[in-house]
Amino acid sequence: MKQNKNGVWTSWNANVIHNYKSLYKVTTEEELQEIVKNSEKIRVFGSKQSSADIASGVETLVDITSYNKILSFDDSAHTITVQSGLILSELLEIIEAKGWCIPCLPDINTITIGGALATGTHGTSGKLLSEYITQCSIVLADGSVKKITEKDDLIDAIRISLGVLGVLSKITFQCEPLYTLHVKEGPENDSIWLPKIKERLKKHDFLRILWLPHTDKGYVIKGDKIDVNKEIKEDAGPSYLKHRRTASKILYKYTHIFPWFTAIANKLLYLGFFSSTKEHKGSLYQATVTKSRGSTLELAEWTIGLDKFPKVFEELKTEINKWSNKSFIHIPMDIRFVYKDTSWLSYAYKEDTVTMGCVSRNAATADTYEAFKSVERIFLKHGGKPHWAKRFAAKDAELSGVYEKWGDFKMLRKKLDPANKFLNPYLKDIFNE
Repeated sequence: MKQNKNGVWTSWNANVIHNYKSLYKVTTEEELQEIVKNSEKIRVFGSKQSSADIASGVETLVDITSYNKILSFDDSAHTITVQSGLILSELLEIIEAKGWCIPCLPDINTITIGGALATGTHGTSGKLLSEYITQCSIVLADGSVKKITEKDDLIDAIRISLGVLGVLSKITFQCEPLYTLHVKEGPENDSIWLPKIKERLKKHDFLRILWLPHTDKGYVIKGDKIDVNKEIKEDAGPSYLKHRRTASKILYKYTHIFPWFTAIANKLLYLGFFSSTKEHKGSLYQATVTKSRGSTLELAEWTIGLDKFPKVFEELKTEINKWSNKSFIHIPMDIRFVYKDTSWLSYAYKEDTVTMGCVSRNAATADTYEAFKSVERIFLKHGGKPHWAKRFAAKDAELSGVYEKWGDFKMLRKKLDPANKFLNPYLKDIFNE
């Protein structure tokens, strides 16, 4: 176990900065237990990629990234058990080598397993990543370890815990047989893709829409399972598509000063990078997961019931197209689909859900990005829920109105952590503790 004293913790894009007194790097569960037991206030972090101030802000921090072993496989049950500091990419590469997959993957692969689970990370056309847990171990506030299986009542609270019930230690995932997707991508007018969502969710195994604000267009990505040996005519699109991030950085450089220029930039980006079609095949991981992400962006994401989404979308579109406000939104807004579950703090608790991401590509000026405020106001108005690892301003009063099990979760949190050991100032505000 390594310890650093009296340092500064900085998030991936330097938007969140805190001082700390002790920072530990752990490699065993016993080390984790000892630190938790002997700390008054403690938070655990991984790759620091959250846009929310959730990972730091207390005297004692634990860097979980060296607690990253593959512990066991069960070949007959298709399960894998890992330590919580493992990076997602390593998990996915290992299970693919065994001919397995987890059938709903997030957009990036650089986050730790523990952080991804605690904050409700998800992909599209499936359930939250945490729904594939069959059992886990959690280090409680007193340093003891509690094992929880999918048959235990606690599992629905633990699946998405924000790290306030304890520290996830060992996790067992249920995997499924690997499959190959035939993916087709291309632009469509809003008037075409919006009414087809439910039809396409039934028809296709994978559906994702990158909405292009201020263009009246969406970039639709559809995937269908095929035999791995089936040949398709692959088309990666024009070679210059790889320069989209660079072009975005240039075009959005001064939009914090002149927000209206975003509408012009988006039209140019659509013409340059979203107006062509693409076609390819691969596993879910190969075909759909972004393998890297620059630290020059900030994110918010909101979710709403599938049936409510068209109305919310039209209201949002009308709002941001008014030149009388400053809520101009950078490309793209990522639209994904998550199927219902029973996890207490899940966005998809008891209902199929649409998620809609909002990005600012000027991370340093994200605090003044008006679009985050407009998106939150409209989604909250209709009962929407925020992504736990991304930007939002809602607190206890608003969250209790959209999460049915919010009160039950707060009571459980207080029971398991009566001294508020796992709360930092940001979480203390959220729970009104």
